[in-house]
Amino acid sequence: MGGVHPNDSKLARECRIETLPLPPVVYVSMAQHLGAPAKPVVTVGDFVKVGQVIAEPGGFISAYVHSPVSGTVKSIGPRKDLAGNFQTHVEIAVEGDVWMDGIDRSDKLVKEIPEDREEILKKIQMGGVVGLGGATFPAHVKLNPPAGKVAECLILNGTECEPFLTSDHRIMLERPREILVGAAIMQKVLGGCRCVVGIEENKPEAIAAMRAALSELGFPDMSVQVLKKKYPQGGEKQLIDAVMHRQVRSGGLPIDVGAVVQNVGTSLAVYEAVQKNKPLITNVLTVTGDDVPVSMQHNYLFRIGMPLSYIIGVAGGRPQQAAKIISGGPMMGKAISNLEATTVKGTSAILYLSEDQTRRQEAGYCIRCGRCADACPMGLEPFLLYRLTRVADLDGLEKNAVQDCIECGCCLYSCPANIPLLDYIRQSKGQVLGIIRSRNVKK
Repeated sequence: MGGVHPNDSKLARECRIETLPLPPVVYVSMAQHLGAPAKPVVTVGDFVKVGQVIAEPGGFISAYVHSPVSGTVKSIGPRKDLAGNFQTHVEIAVEGDVWMDGIDRSDKLVKEIPEDREEILKKIQMGGVVGLGGATFPAHVKLNPPAGKVAECLILNGTECEPFLTSDHRIMLERPREILVGAAIMQKVLGGCRCVVGIEENKPEAIAAMRAALSELGFPDMSVQVLKKKYPQGGEKQLIDAVMHRQVRSGGLPIDVGAVVQNVGTSLAVYEAVQKNKPLITNVLTVTGDDVPVSMQHNYLFRIGMPLSYIIGVAGGRPQQAAKIISGGPMMGKAISNLEATTVKGTSAILYLSEDQTRRQEAGYCIRCGRCADACPMGLEPFLLYRLTRVADLDGLEKNAVQDCIECGCCLYSCPANIPLLDYIRQSKGQVLGIIRSRNVKK
């Protein structure tokens, strides 16, 4: 149901993962996961090592944050993030590269999985592992379903349906065994449910690599499923429908239909946390663009807290033709208002878009053609939500499920009148969700 077919533009798919050199200083955000920001547990002047806890969870839905470098804490205070909002950051001056004892930095595969479920969950929690598919939801919470809910299928999301992004593609090519061991660990935690790795058909190399690794490892109840190339195939509810042929009701959760969805990057992070005692301090991002030479296309292994301006400099500088720089992909990514902002756990890309790609035609009038409704993967009627937003009818917006919008941008992509539907809907969705949360608090 719904969806669109933009050009996938995987221009960096052949670029092997490169490790970024360390910058002189990092700024580690306390708000780089869904939920409450973490609380710093270090003070100015402290010397910290790579992998050391520098902040603890600020609530049930929160995550530990670790130092990505070794060095001296220079400051703790507000600093602007990607969107230009002030968040607490820990500034660390880089001094060498001294890691905490016990972190295994070797390439040796550790296949043997611990038997103790609680021990595994504790390592995942202490490792600060969060979902790397976009939402950055703390993984240990997602892997511990509430009483009465049973996981029947763990779905690993390897679709990477967002145009331009190739970081997941590269880790499936370069580290497939570690991803699958991470999946087996999560199967263990979830009680031994089956696991399906979903990969879009436009990634034949990744499909072959994952299947070869699975054949080598011999994990039972695990398979690779080829999915149609369609955006947003990687949406959680869309993926569940494609793999399990079950639909998550409005306001429901994947576990309600027996599903747990995790990104392939999250699975790799779980492997490193449980088998290598390495917390989530690194991830892979793509540096790419529609009019960028091959020499400036990259997939980088980065450490959290690196300034974007530093990464852009290492990658060859900002291309002259770049009219806009986006964090993430062109459909769901956010324009970067502050290049001095730093990477967080979920950073997936630095995308340069040319003037031709960013020029927006003047919006016309809605002709009620219904293309936006046909394209909406959630079965919503964006043209109606747009009208309700214009008259501030919050009750009508809630009745028509604006809160179910996944902000995929399919409506905007398909609108012949060039109406910025997503901008309006995103604004009203935030208002309606605020009302719903306040109502729940009062209960």
